[in-house]
Amino acid sequence: MRTTRGFFFYLLSSIFLLLSGAFGYMLIEGWDFIDAIYMTIITLATIGYGEVHTLSRVGRIYTIGFILIGVGFVGYMWAAVIQFLVEGRIRTVLGRRRLDRKIEKLKNHFIVCGYGRIGKVLCAHLKHEGVPMVVIEKDESQLSALEDSQLTFMIADSSNEDVLTKVGIHRARGLIAALGTDVDNVFLVLTARQLRPDLYIMARGSYAESRSKLKAAGASVVVSPYEIGAVSMAQRILRPTVTNFLDFALTYKRKDIQMEEIPVSPNSRYVDLTLKDSRIRQEMNLILIAIKQNDGTMMFNPSFETKLEAGTTVIAVGHPENLARLGKALNPDQVDMD
Repeated sequence: MRTTRGFFFYLLSSIFLLLSGAFGYMLIEGWDFIDAIYMTIITLATIGYGEVHTLSRVGRIYTIGFILIGVGFVGYMWAAVIQFLVEGRIRTVLGRRRLDRKIEKLKNHFIVCGYGRIGKVLCAHLKHEGVPMVVIEKDESQLSALEDSQLTFMIADSSNEDVLTKVGIHRARGLIAALGTDVDNVFLVLTARQLRPDLYIMARGSYAESRSKLKAAGASVVVSPYEIGAVSMAQRILRPTVTNFLDFALTYKRKDIQMEEIPVSPNSRYVDLTLKDSRIRQEMNLILIAIKQNDGTMMFNPSFETKLEAGTTVIAVGHPENLARLGKALNPDQVDMD
């Protein structure tokens, strides 16, 4: 905004200077507008072509004053323009270097490829949870939106191996392929899987027939936003109360209830204790909905006799502060994402 105001100030001042100079010659010497504006421009430009017509004594005095004022202003204006260009370039370079330093320090982070409609919503949720991430976006028109989002980002082609290496794919926790087309996502997944065979990769698939291709390319999970959206719409019709509750628990519409999944660390004091002996439900006022076992099966509504084993994942509902307490108790080795 400040830059725009400065630009318009210099533009309007320049126009005013040219017109006032021309009107001065028209008034003093009686010249027409073309001769007057021509004399004004060559005077300000200090070209030295000579006078258009012979100047009167008053005209020469006017020219001397116009040179002192006008040439000084033009010099100041060009100095300001050069300063703006240099400072703007410096700010761009320094800003890019700061982002590059942030990227170099990232570890156990997510790489989000694509900052379109899906990518923006996804990044907003990850940012809300304090998840470390870096965004790669090829479209330079998204630069201002990325700068406003205060995310760590890079304008580049995410399917380029050098780019993925630069954003720390070898240190990353996972990669999210959210590019605009399934073809681009397939190529990206292939490239990422080649660089990191053990990386968790979530891919966006717009069409059902692309799911098998993305899986074959190496995607760990394939998500179809359109399919999920259609299912959500159907559930809102069939089970409106259930979907309202899930909205409250999963989309931060209420601050007093959230749903969370928490892995059980081998170093947790609750390992090998039954739920009854752990007293999690009573002391933390939480509802344990399910426990994901080590073999991948899901145990819903676990009984009091269920043991908490290392490597399992507890799914609980309750107040965010109580969930945070449970997270520290079950996973004391967890690194703070902030």
